Amino acid sequence: MSQPPTEESRPAPQAWRMPDAYIIIFFVVVLAAAATYVIPAGYFETERRTYTTEDGSTRSRVVPIPESFQIAQTPEGEPLFLTVSLFSGEADLGDRRVHYFPGNASGDTGLFNYLFEGMTAGTKYGSAVGVIAFILVIGGAFGIIMRTGAVENGILLLIRKARFAHGLLIPALFLSFSLGGAIFGMSEEAIAFAMLLVPLFIALGYDSLTAVMVTYLATQIGFATSWMNPFGVGIAQGLADVPVMSGAPFRMGLWLVFTLVGLAYVLWHARRVKARPELSPTHASDAWFREREDALAARTDNPFRPGHGIVLGIVGLGVVWIVYGVVRHQFFIPEIATQFFIIGLACGITGVICRLEGMRLNDIASSFRKGAADLLGAALIVGMGKGIIIMLGGDQPGSPSVLNTVLHHAGGWIGPLPEWLSVTVMFFFQGALNFFVPSGSGQAALTMPIMAPLADLAGVERQMAVLAFQLGDGLTNLVIPTSAALMGTLAVARIDYLIWLRFIFRLQLILGTLALAALGLGLLVGLR
Repeated sequence: MSQPPTEESRPAPQAWRMPDAYIIIFFVVVLAAAATYVIPAGYFETERRTYTTEDGSTRSRVVPIPESFQIAQTPEGEPLFLTVSLFSGEADLGDRRVHYFPGNASGDTGLFNYLFEGMTAGTKYGSAVGVIAFILVIGGAFGIIMRTGAVENGILLLIRKARFAHGLLIPALFLSFSLGGAIFGMSEEAIAFAMLLVPLFIALGYDSLTAVMVTYLATQIGFATSWMNPFGVGIAQGLADVPVMSGAPFRMGLWLVFTLVGLAYVLWHARRVKARPELSPTHASDAWFREREDALAARTDNPFRPGHGIVLGIVGLGVVWIVYGVVRHQFFIPEIATQFFIIGLACGITGVICRLEGMRLNDIASSFRKGAADLLGAALIVGMGKGIIIMLGGDQPGSPSVLNTVLHHAGGWIGPLPEWLSVTVMFFFQGALNFFVPSGSGQAALTMPIMAPLADLAGVERQMAVLAFQLGDGLTNLVIPTSAALMGTLAVARIDYLIWLRFIFRLQLILGTLALAALGLGLLVGLR
């Protein structure tokens, strides 16, 4: 007869773990599909609005006309519900539509093909297919660069030769990346820089979290408090009929305060981890980088060779080329991806000619393939995030969608509120919307033509609506799993999303509190 289990023999209960980012997004997709059965689709009349950029040139965007909102109707005059079935409801065969699966789907997108539809949506200039291609090309290019061994050997040389400068490294890099986010909207570019800096920071005794904060966190602080970023505040001010670059001194002050707070947090964490590495939440996952560095340092046949210097020189000149192209010629996703591809190819050819790490011609192809594979998970996140929008009917204001209806009703709630409460609600609404539309320029085009008149109704300067958009959009980029830049940066750093979420939560609260204080100060000083 078996004995009843004792306390000692019972298995210890497993700690509850939050679901993976993929699981979180899937359940959001399910909720979005369910919403199509209870929220009718609506649409706005649209117009092409022209605005002047900070360099004096003019651009235009198709934007909604706020007072033109209508609920879409069926031929019978009933409200239209864009209900989503389990599978793709229809297929287009020339001049006729054929139902492959039974159901009452109003469109040709089903719940279980949200990923495919999301990954193939958009153009080369944006979400999703353009961003997916961008991530994979960057990953492949850096796979080639890392294969040459130049980065790792350069790190070892830096550690040996420049110990005196280590204390300046974090502040200098953090300020540089924050300026990059503020001046030209650096975001996805953080993925590439994290590939270079994660091994360096771990070799210096820090952790991958420090490197991600120095790159990605800094860019998003700059993005959120920018006074001239053409992809965020520039578009928002232009569409809100606010002079571009207006309010710059106020925003520069915000940038300085937010950047110093972020830097202080990074330095606190970096010194803590430097003193006791085991306290790092990523101590286990960082072992992969430490083992690579230890193995390289133990070898006697790996001196820093002239070929390694040439590769690093190509990378350095390539970065300058990219920054110049973005600032001077407004290079965007296709151009930047091409630049990274050329940099990777040039480094690979150099590695073959100089026989770095025994490289052969086929190693260029295999390392490109491996580098792209390392970022495949981040690319899938982009498609999943776009799938949420597709479930809701899309983010085009002129086409019927659930998102348009939600946006219209949110505006109706915000308008009658007192001014201090209206800007606060705008801030939280823009942050929540960022989960579904994680594009600064896209969110500005969708919301600013609606939020700006609402600011008038609430007795608030339109500049405050722009500020609420900036802070709500930029700061939530630190935590939303639908951000391609965030998930890509975490992927190259080998950081689990949930570890990052738990780690950054405290700083997110601090920055959120600062944002609310900034909005209050803007009202107090009459920011316009």
